[in-house]
Amino acid sequence: MLLVPILVKYPVPSAKGMDSIVHFEIPADNPKRASKFYNDAFGWNIQQWESMPYWIVVTTESDQMGTPKSPGAINGGMGQREGPLKSIVVTIKVDDIDKALQKIEKVGGKTVQKKQPIGDMGFTAYFKDSEGNVVGLWAPAGKM
Repeated sequence: MLLVPILVKYPVPSAKGMDSIVHFEIPADNPKRASKFYNDAFGWNIQQWESMPYWIVVTTESDQMGTPKSPGAINGGMGQREGPLKSIVVTIKVDDIDKALQKIEKVGGKTVQKKQPIGDMGFTAYFKDSEGNVVGLWAPAGKM
């Protein structure tokens, strides 16, 4: 049973650090059509990213660095439905993708796309969790 987030009392974070969800990705068979849908349905600002086949999805007001101003809000992206991007994916920010993937595999997950650079901004990878869900990882540039 899924609960509406506003009705859930969330546990207090543990004392040790947690990695946070910082991004989402929506796969699309036709990203231009999907962009229009999400803009019309929710008012999201969706722009193709330079000459890449990827669209930036802005769901909330952000500062000049692209960081959302509203606590808990995230922005995301949209790409062609292919590779690991077959259903909506959330992305978790980590300090070290290689170490995160090692830990994920140790606890029963599986790497589905190894670490790769995203321009000079950082690195990404994808894994399957214990339930078969594909989840993304993100490490900003300067982090390995």
